[in-house]
Amino acid sequence: MGNDLDLLTIAYYRKKDKIQKRLSEFKGVLDESDERFFAELAFCLCTPQSKATTCWEVVSSLMRSRLLFEGSEEQIRPFLNAIRFGYNKARYIVNARSFFTKDGNLRIKERVMSFNDPFSLREWLVNNVLGMGMKEASHFLRNIGLGSNLAILDRHILKNLKKHGVIEEVPKSMTRKAYLDTEKKMRDFSNRIDIPMDELDLLFWSEETGMVFK
Repeated sequence: MGNDLDLLTIAYYRKKDKIQKRLSEFKGVLDESDERFFAELAFCLCTPQSKATTCWEVVSSLMRSRLLFEGSEEQIRPFLNAIRFGYNKARYIVNARSFFTKDGNLRIKERVMSFNDPFSLREWLVNNVLGMGMKEASHFLRNIGLGSNLAILDRHILKNLKKHGVIEEVPKSMTRKAYLDTEKKMRDFSNRIDIPMDELDLLFWSEETGMVFK
């Protein structure tokens, strides 16, 4: 495991500038529109058991056509053929858009920015946005620059946590308690090796996929 950690450290310093640039771009979303916020939310709702790059292509197409902001579930559905569970995810997107619409306009930013604590905000999202679990909520908050201390425990991250001895096994399913316990272990590991949590997430993800994405 020591050798694995040495290799991880080497990879980090090789990719550090690219990782930090990406995280800076995420923080820049805070200054963008409600529509941009909602696009990130829709992206994260699409990601379970689907490739992130494909999900972003889908959401980008929906943005260009304006269907992401104006389309019905039936209009959105064909765009989701490239990802898994498209019927459900079309419903999640339309439901979330309705939830964050006030007086005919998207008002997602003011709802999100009313929270001072990202942990409380994550809980609120999980409890109020259909289709959003702990992983998806953490992913959304990271992608809008608010989740620097949250873990996005997808299969890539869990595989690397096991590889480095942070967890014993990759769980087949994840309860809220198990998620929080694993997140704490990742945070402790992050502190121990002196790589910030959000940077470690992108590092692990890039080690598995070969890219620093989202």
